[in-house]
Amino acid sequence: MQGTTVRRVGLVLVATALTGVASCTSQDSSDGPGQNDRAGRGRSPAALRSAERATEQAASARVESTTTMGSLMSMTAAGTLGWSDGISGTLTITYTGGTMADTMRRLGSTSMEARYLPDAYYARMGEKFAEQAGGKHWIRYAYEDLEALTGGSGGRLGDQMRSTTPNQSVKLLLSSGDVRKIGEETVRGRTATHWSGTVAAADVADAGLRKQLTEAGVTTETVDIWVDKRNLLVKKVEKARMATGLMTQTAHYTDYGVAVRAERPPQSDTGDFEDLMRKQSGTS
Repeated sequence: MQGTTVRRVGLVLVATALTGVASCTSQDSSDGPGQNDRAGRGRSPAALRSAERATEQAASARVESTTTMGSLMSMTAAGTLGWSDGISGTLTITYTGGTMADTMRRLGSTSMEARYLPDAYYARMGEKFAEQAGGKHWIRYAYEDLEALTGGSGGRLGDQMRSTTPNQSVKLLLSSGDVRKIGEETVRGRTATHWSGTVAAADVADAGLRKQLTEAGVTTETVDIWVDKRNLLVKKVEKARMATGLMTQTAHYTDYGVAVRAERPPQSDTGDFEDLMRKQSGTS
């Protein structure tokens, strides 16, 4: 029973890592009225490339997000993330629905702290989980060790975690053949330009991103972003039908340049994901 629980929690936390970093906060794709104005190809890419560069160079931001993936899960995440040298930062992640929330509830808590460091991802679980994991409250996921999941495809999940930054949404929209400037709107009191487009996975220029989409069963994805006067991404919404059901991700970004801290948890209180999987393999 213990091994089954540990395996289940491992899968839950990986899913959290993948969605929490880039995720979302509501299911509507507009914060205000706008004029639907298809932008000329000469103007639209230039504006979006400026947004991509400015967002990448800002290097950090405060994130509030919500993710829904069919009946599998719904979750919120809030905290700070940096991307100047790989992903780093700390998020509080809460499961609000779906089968994953039920699993976490059986383990004593639907909320956890997640810390992202350049070499690994750490998740802090509750007391009930620690009782089943040798007293360890933290699980460490070395990105390369994620290959142990789903027959080897987990290694690519690690790559996705390390490359998921706000400017990736802009990069994805640049792959759309029908980018539209919707108009000026207000996002949480800030004026921003709303851009929208539909992206076919086969048309994505970035080979790694294209592979991630196709392996998730995504053929097309709608992307909406809101860019402020400083060319910084302040909101994004992505919707796609995946093999696991309809996915909706919305994220708000504020306080670009904020200081980001992500301390490595005490080794004495940390269990390694690979070790936990190895220990449970003989009992499940």
